[in-house]
Amino acid sequence: MTTDKASKSISVMLIDDHPVVRAGYRRLLESTQDIHIIAEASDGESGYLLYRQHQPDVVILDLNMVGIDGFETMRRIKANNPAARILVFSMHNNETMVQRVLKAGASGYITKQCGVELMIQAVRLVNQGKIVVEPELTSHLAVSLIRQDTSENPLNSLTKREFQIFKLIAEGNSSLQIAQITSISVKTVSVHHSHIMKKLGLDNIVQLVRLAIGCRII
Repeated sequence: MTTDKASKSISVMLIDDHPVVRAGYRRLLESTQDIHIIAEASDGESGYLLYRQHQPDVVILDLNMVGIDGFETMRRIKANNPAARILVFSMHNNETMVQRVLKAGASGYITKQCGVELMIQAVRLVNQGKIVVEPELTSHLAVSLIRQDTSENPLNSLTKREFQIFKLIAEGNSSLQIAQITSISVKTVSVHHSHIMKKLGLDNIVQLVRLAIGCRII
């Protein structure tokens, strides 16, 4: 009796704006017997549309992309399918980003410095419905989750949308650009911006950027 590999294996979609990186992921993952790449996207907009078309088992998503960012891409995918399994693969290696990504609905978080075997294992575990965090980050994350203290990390006071906008502002995006990325009005962006500044006790953008750098968000 013969079996069809595609019907048994884990279907994966890659969303990353670097072609060389995507090619590397593809070679790595398809070197296994149980994983195949069903689609690739170079930006969040097309990634969301391709997700709706292909409904892969696992999405591997970069956070920092041109156009809509990883957080917005994840929000759209989860709105379409709350059960979507998303593995974030990011250059950020701090507990704040891990915590925010998991709160946004991701099933896993690994960094671009992780080993080959870890990435393959993460895809398999996420496909099984498990939550995966790179081992080097878990101890710091556990402490952060236990504390849940805004005095330890002021960014804990921000909602998911406020954190997304905080990050976009810190990266140098204008209110119009943020509105386009997040599909909300410029007026709504301004309201969020005002709330963020008030919650964090900031007076200007320079202070906001310094805080983002200090928390290793950018």
